[in-house]
Amino acid sequence: MADAGIARSEGLHSGTLTRADLADIVHNRLGVSRAESASIVERVLHHMCHSLSEGSNVKVSGFGTFILRDKGERIGRNPKTGVEVPIAPRRVLTFRASQIMRDRIAK
Repeated sequence: MADAGIARSEGLHSGTLTRADLADIVHNRLGVSRAESASIVERVLHHMCHSLSEGSNVKVSGFGTFILRDKGERIGRNPKTGVEVPIAPRRVLTFRASQIMRDRIAK
């Protein structure tokens, strides 16, 4: 897995890693143009989104797994009125960090 300090050492200024930050890291590490590095990041994200939209889970070794779950219809309750209301079935996306990632975060 890539060094966790890469983003910090390569100019990540905010507390959030953005597409632009990823593109800058690709540009600095691989030496490709900024346009090509942005394109690489966009293609990776596009393929991940496409796989998820097709119903596949996405596993990134050493990072984690994006998992699709189907939630069935259930009865909820309006907290203000206490009236029971049906909640429609839906598909949700969850992320499960790998053990490697969980260990790194815990440090």
